[in-house]
Amino acid sequence: MFVLENLKKTLGKVTGVGRPSASSARRAVRRSKPHALMFKDDGSIPNNSRLPFLLYRGAVGLTGSADPAGLLEELFEANDWGDSWRNGIYDYVHYHSRIHEVLGIARGHARVRFGGNEGKIIALRSGDVVILPAGTGHQRISASKQLLVVGAYPPSGTYDECMPLPEHRERALKSIPKVPTPVKDPVYGKGGPLPELWRRP
Repeated sequence: MFVLENLKKTLGKVTGVGRPSASSARRAVRRSKPHALMFKDDGSIPNNSRLPFLLYRGAVGLTGSADPAGLLEELFEANDWGDSWRNGIYDYVHYHSRIHEVLGIARGHARVRFGGNEGKIIALRSGDVVILPAGTGHQRISASKQLLVVGAYPPSGTYDECMPLPEHRERALKSIPKVPTPVKDPVYGKGGPLPELWRRP
């Protein structure tokens, strides 16, 4: 399924056929009160001691869209969150120490543990969006067969993948505080909750 989805993405970018427009992506946005959670360093997964994990329930109306993943990609890109991908969520715990990440559920549903083994399992469904500050552990616990996720990243930062290993943690504790704060919320842009909730002291 993911091979076909990425082929559809490439074809849409090259030809423009079936690709949602920026205006259709903006029209799909629904106001959603952010749920902000802090996850503690559990000794293996550092999480982020300063920036909260954000959950937007039903933030994007995807019902009836011919290409829900394309709609999320267009929305994220319009708000300067790029390098998007279409896939699922790994079934092992991992985190990114040098970049923040947004995950939008394009299709299906999943139970995902955020914050490492001591974190919280959250049920996600189509239209939900989560924003993971650098260091946030995440792992798929279960999912529907049709699960399709779109991930993207802000313009500043470098992608890396860290595991719950002492050598990864040591480097991560130095790099996480240096990751720049994005100017725009990936869903709501400059006027969204992220710039306020992630304001540096």
